[in-house]
Amino acid sequence: LFALLLFTKSQMQILSLPFFISPSLSLSLSHLSPSVHRAFKINELKTEVTNRLAMLEKRVELEGMKVVEIEKCHNDIKKLREEMASRNNSNFLEDNKKLTPRRDVPSYPKYMLSQQTIDALKKPGFDVWLWEPNEVRFICLEHMYHDLGLVKDFNINPITLKRWLLCIHDNYRNNPFHNFRHCFCVTQMMYSMICLCSLQEKFTQLDILILMTAAVCHDLDHPGFNNTYQINARTELAVRYNDISPLENHHCAVAFQIFSQPDCNIFSNFDPEAFKQIRQGTITLILATDMARHGEILDSFKQKVDNFDYADEEHITCLKMVLIKCCDISNEVRPMEVAEPWVDCLLEEYFMQSDREKAEGLPVAPFMDREKVTKPTAQIGFIKFVLIPMFETVLKLFPQIEEAMVQPLRESRDRYEELKQIDDAMNEVGGFVQKKKSENLTMGGKKK
Repeated sequence: LFALLLFTKSQMQILSLPFFISPSLSLSLSHLSPSVHRAFKINELKTEVTNRLAMLEKRVELEGMKVVEIEKCHNDIKKLREEMASRNNSNFLEDNKKLTPRRDVPSYPKYMLSQQTIDALKKPGFDVWLWEPNEVRFICLEHMYHDLGLVKDFNINPITLKRWLLCIHDNYRNNPFHNFRHCFCVTQMMYSMICLCSLQEKFTQLDILILMTAAVCHDLDHPGFNNTYQINARTELAVRYNDISPLENHHCAVAFQIFSQPDCNIFSNFDPEAFKQIRQGTITLILATDMARHGEILDSFKQKVDNFDYADEEHITCLKMVLIKCCDISNEVRPMEVAEPWVDCLLEEYFMQSDREKAEGLPVAPFMDREKVTKPTAQIGFIKFVLIPMFETVLKLFPQIEEAMVQPLRESRDRYEELKQIDDAMNEVGGFVQKKKSENLTMGGKKK
């Protein structure tokens, strides 16, 4: 093709040379007409080839652009996948590494609990902040299972219990609030309620085992972002569980993935029917901790509490659901010096979520917005309209919680209301001072 173009170009140069045709040469030139005709044919061919070349070049250019666009799309998809992986917290139980049980568990206790600690564990005011090493918390949790007779009655291997608790710890994340310390506090509050309300006299030992185990497992692998975020951001968990309690369903799934490890299965000696009961009971209680179901569960309990029947399995299940809900959100039951640090932890986690929601253009709840919420405003409504009504309903069945649990809640409400009044007064004074400054600046400008 290139040679043809060169030939055509040289022919055209020859044809374009200026010359004059005299009559005497006309006869001679008539013999040249076939050659000229061929030259014009070649010129037409050259034009056609040039046009085709131009079309081919255009196609190559377009295809090249497509390649660039495809490569750009590939890069965009890669970035999007990375962003989704980050946003969806898709590293849940990555490679099941966290589910691998530890085998180097000593058969002897590293710490011994004093009688003072053993007694304190049975009280709602237990100060978790004094027991920072997780190893001590493990010993405390082991003690609870032994003290309630669960290890003996169900023939639980003590080493398996240790391995299970270690694996539980490994599957709680280092969130500001939803972490292993929170797991311990909820389980300790459940233990204290079992002791305070003499629940072993009213429940079967299987019920007690379910209550304790659900408390231990209730927030496993919590990512630090609540269900509202999961659903609005359309995360992997929300898609997997069809927007229905995605976190709580995930906690259940992780719990039974851990139990599926033989070295962590504290239920290995149970027959299939008993294990089915434990599984169903534990799942029911963990799913009950979704605050979106709070009204539904409490209303159901209120309908039963005045004529409560301990022989009615539906009544018992409803009570167990309310008990785990009480324990899950019970920090304000504890003394102020124990409860207040938890508010800081919770707000820190809330602010992390609201910051991400703002960055991603998602709705932000006012009670989670660092620009709108304060400690008093965060706690007053929650204590008045969620905690006190629920605990006062439980009080109808168990009058013994009045002094130990309900009264501290009322005192906490009063304290935060006083703090809010102080905050409001300070804001009013600050606003007045700012207004005066503005007026003075305005007057000064007019004088000038």
